[in-house]
Amino acid sequence: MNSTLRIALFSHDSLGLGHIRRNRALAFALAEDLPALTGRRVSGLLIAGSPEATRFDLPAGWDWVILPGVTPSAGGYEPRALASSMEGLSALRAAAITAILDQQDPDLFIVDRHPFGIDGELNEALDHVRARGCRTVLGLREVLDTPSVIAREWDRIGGACTVAAAFDEVWIYGDPAVYDSRVTGEVPVELARIAECTGYLALERPTERPAERTRQRTATTQGRFVLTCLGGGSDGADLAALAVRARPPVGHTHLVVTGPQMAIEEFEALKRSAAESTIVIRHSDDVPGLMARASALVCMGGYNTLSEVLATSTPALVVPRNGHRAEQPRRASALAAVGAIDTLSIDRINSSELSEWFSRQVDRSIERSHIDLAGLAAVAHLAAELIGPHITDIVPDHSASTLGTVASIEEASYAG
Repeated sequence: MNSTLRIALFSHDSLGLGHIRRNRALAFALAEDLPALTGRRVSGLLIAGSPEATRFDLPAGWDWVILPGVTPSAGGYEPRALASSMEGLSALRAAAITAILDQQDPDLFIVDRHPFGIDGELNEALDHVRARGCRTVLGLREVLDTPSVIAREWDRIGGACTVAAAFDEVWIYGDPAVYDSRVTGEVPVELARIAECTGYLALERPTERPAERTRQRTATTQGRFVLTCLGGGSDGADLAALAVRARPPVGHTHLVVTGPQMAIEEFEALKRSAAESTIVIRHSDDVPGLMARASALVCMGGYNTLSEVLATSTPALVVPRNGHRAEQPRRASALAAVGAIDTLSIDRINSSELSEWFSRQVDRSIERSHIDLAGLAAVAHLAAELIGPHITDIVPDHSASTLGTVASIEEASYAG
């Protein structure tokens, strides 16, 4: 047996940085905990489709592989930059992924959200790695979309039985006491049978490039401040336009982090229209730290952003993205129902109301310890158990929070 445990993680990356950041958090957790659990060194590759992935550092012994990118289009996807047909790009990506995994020969392959990638680009690669004994995992956000939309997506790729045949386990990155996609029907019964809920990937998330983070903290966050952050920024312009005109509470500045994928012309316009005491920046290497130190924060409803929010006690107003998917509004509603956040839709808020919300939150603290936030600790144990009989530590029992629910899924209501 090779003394090094090899892991590969895949994200298709057509929009935003969420898939990349989730897989990166998993890489750090596995690199930290798997050696003690398996008695083996750990190395890995993260296969992604956005060149911006390389702005994020990785554990020692890990590296990025960046594929030619795709972007959503009216007909599905199109090449992001390469002068090629989508058919040609799909064939290129598929060949590259298969060659990379054949060479890497991983022991564990984790696919984020889209079981077979774009246009089936993972089909051959999955067959190859499984034939060699690699264990395969499909990782899912806790919220996917409305059940009817997701049912059509499963059908388009061959149905849940086809997906279940290609993967050993499904990891759902959430707390079923907050939102259970197996009960809503977003995760069908065939996949629910092999699914584990890990808890939110919230605690012990990796930081990024400490030296840069220290310089930026000095430059932008001296004194008390409130925060607005927009994730990757590609779809945050509407909320940003409201935020930059909001008045921060007395004695505070307002820091607006637009995200590196916001168009430069939109970013420059926001800086010009920003209210007094408002600072607008494109990127911070310490958004989780900013969230923890802020007196209050406003954000969108993406998975990674809210996982970082949940790890703090900072009051948060979530203004979810509308359109594209129902994922963000459903997540925000579920977390508001358990007292973790406040939420309003973008069409029900203006700059004055945002100013008033900030003022009401100063000196408040939100308790979130009732939510399972320890997903990054759980995934290493799940991985060690799945890989084989080399575990040297006790694997925690997830049955009370996960498998107990599966027994009744076939009788559950799938109403959204």
